[in-house]
Amino acid sequence: MTSAATTPQAAPASDGPTGTERARNYLTDHPIIVLSVVFVLFYLVTAALDPSLFTVRGLRSILLLACPLALFAAGQTLAFLTGGIDLSVAMIANFAAYVVATQSGAGTATALALGLAVGVGAGLLNGIGVGVFRVHPLIMTIGMSSVLLGVVSVGQASGGFLSGSAVVPRLLQQLGGGTLIGPIPLNAVVWAGISVFLIWMLARSGLGRNIYAVGDNAIACRLSGIKVWQVLIVTYALVGILAAIAGMIISGTSGSVGPSQSNSLLLPSIAAAVIGGTSILGGSGGYGGTIVGALVLTVLNRLMLTLGAGQAVQQMVYGIIVLALAWAYVAVSRQRSD
Repeated sequence: MTSAATTPQAAPASDGPTGTERARNYLTDHPIIVLSVVFVLFYLVTAALDPSLFTVRGLRSILLLACPLALFAAGQTLAFLTGGIDLSVAMIANFAAYVVATQSGAGTATALALGLAVGVGAGLLNGIGVGVFRVHPLIMTIGMSSVLLGVVSVGQASGGFLSGSAVVPRLLQQLGGGTLIGPIPLNAVVWAGISVFLIWMLARSGLGRNIYAVGDNAIACRLSGIKVWQVLIVTYALVGILAAIAGMIISGTSGSVGPSQSNSLLLPSIAAAVIGGTSILGGSGGYGGTIVGALVLTVLNRLMLTLGAGQAVQQMVYGIIVLALAWAYVAVSRQRSD
C-alpha cells in the first residue's frame, strides 16, 4: 500500500508595508508636501501676531527677504548633491557686490560682468581644489572665504581697486527693492528664472544626472568613465555664480556694500537646503524643497523678530534645525536601507 505524497504547503506571503509605512515613505520621498504645510502654519501663526502679513505689503516683504536666502541655498543644494558644502558663498557675495559698486563708474554692464566674473573665478578655484586636488570641501571653501576677506580688506586699505567710491548701480537698486506687480518684488522674477533653470537642469540635463551620480557614489562614477573632477568644477562654478547674484541683489536692496553684509545668511542657507530634504551626504534631494525651506526660514525669522528674539537666538535656532534634521534624515535613510 503506497502512502500518499505529502503536498508541501505554500509559505505564507510576507506582509507588505502597512498604510502608515507607505504614507511615511511617501512623505519622506516628498518632503516638499510636509514643508508646504509647515510654511502655511508658520505663516498663519506669525500673521496672527503680526497682522501686517495678511496685507500685500507683508507678503511682499516675505518674498523680498526670501529671494537672496533662496539663491544662497540653491548653491548649497548643488554642493550638497555632490556630497560637498560651500562655506565661501557669503564672502563671494560680499566681494562681488564690492566689485560691482566700486566699478560702477565703468558702466552697469561692465560692473555686473566683473561681479559675475568674481563668482565664476572663486567657484572655479573651489572646484579645482575639491575636484582635482581632492581637498575636502569644508576646508577648501573656508580657506577661500578667508582669502576673499583678505582681498577685500587689502583692496580697501591699500588704495587698490576696491578703494574707490562704492555706488550701487541703479539697475541693482531697482531689482533689489522694486516691485513688479502687487506683492511680487522684482528680485522674485530673477529668483523664478533661476529656479526654473535649476529644477530643469537637475531633472533633465546630463550635468544634473552626473551631479546626483557623483554624490551617490563618486568611485563608481570614476569607474564608469565619468570625469568627476569636471562635474565638481562646473558645480562649484555654478555655486559661485549664484552667490555673486545673491550678493548683488542684497546690495541693491540695502543700497550699500560691506565686507560682512551677507554673512548672516550663511547658516540659514545651509539650513534651508537641509530642511528642503537635500541630503548632506549627497545624491538625493532637489531645489524644489529648498525653495519652500527658504520660505519657511524667512517666516520663522519674522516670527522670532515679532517675539523679540535677537540675532544670537536666531542663529542658535538655525543650528538646532540643521543638527536635528540632519540626524533625522540619516536615521530615516538607514532605517529604509535595513
